[in-house]
Amino acid sequence: MAVLRVVLDQANDIVDPDQADAARSLVLGLAETAPPRCEVEAIVPSGGEGIVPGARTVHRLALARRELGAAWQLGVVAGVGGGMIHAPSLFAPLVKHDRVNDYDQTVVTVWDLRAWTAPEELPRASVLWQRGMLKRAVKHADAVVVPTHAMAERLADLGRFADRIRVIPGAVADGFGIPLDATERRAALGAPARYLVATGGAGTLEPVFGAAVAVDADVFVLDAPAGAAAAIAETAASAGLPAPRVHIPARLDAPDRAALLAGALAFTAADVAATWPWRMIEALTLGVPVVAADGGVHRDVLAEGGVLVGAEGFAEAVRDAAGDGARRLSVMAADRSRAYSWNGSAERVWTLHAEL
Repeated sequence: MAVLRVVLDQANDIVDPDQADAARSLVLGLAETAPPRCEVEAIVPSGGEGIVPGARTVHRLALARRELGAAWQLGVVAGVGGGMIHAPSLFAPLVKHDRVNDYDQTVVTVWDLRAWTAPEELPRASVLWQRGMLKRAVKHADAVVVPTHAMAERLADLGRFADRIRVIPGAVADGFGIPLDATERRAALGAPARYLVATGGAGTLEPVFGAAVAVDADVFVLDAPAGAAAAIAETAASAGLPAPRVHIPARLDAPDRAALLAGALAFTAADVAATWPWRMIEALTLGVPVVAADGGVHRDVLAEGGVLVGAEGFAEAVRDAAGDGARRLSVMAADRSRAYSWNGSAERVWTLHAEL
């Protein structure tokens, strides 16, 4: 019996909800696509419940997440043991091991490269931890998974990985969909009849705000950096969009996000950061027209599923998405979303470990 052990570092303490949802969804996908005589087990920090959906067994370690992260950064294994270990993040026991004779292997995942490409956008402690763990991955990981080819190219410049970088995309969280009370949820969020949903920061959103003025729409900015509301409002004002028409909600849960996205004229992504675009994938899944700044990650993810534009093209593209092109772009988005599923990703994870 072959056992794949998955590290679920956020089983008890949620630090990054998107990555936590991805890890749980991957475990379910691995269980559903497991080859004959293969099973899935979970490795989790101390505390919390003893059941992980999709995992046959849960190995609960003696250390809590914070202490475990510090121990693994120093190379202290902390009772994990060997075997096939898959980490859906950089949170992994990266130590010297013998893959050839003992069949031990460790694979990690990198969803976000901003710790190297835009460290000012992240807390300093997070940047230092991620950089330290990637250095350990250079030495000890048997493979490093990233979700796009553009990120794979960036990652290759950060260390001597040779042929150990693999591309396996993510998907929407298991169960993500439009809630039955979507209309009520949009009303509670203050959504008008016409609005765009956007991601990005003050330095990238000006084309989106200009496009909103062109189509007479409000803008909801999701996942705005902490403390960025004032700067975003100032950017909107400079583009001619009054402050009351800019909405910057705190983090929304999945049903609220789905309800908001489903009612939008379009989803716009102006930031070309080297990170997996969780909201874009959600928009595609719901068949929302997508207009995105042309960049490596967006080209990989969107392909023919939406419109890639330069800064000067946002207004025209959004005007088309809100008008005659709405149905066409909705169909394109829904078609593209079929490229992303956790079962499909899980099958590629099984193949990766079999190859190792």
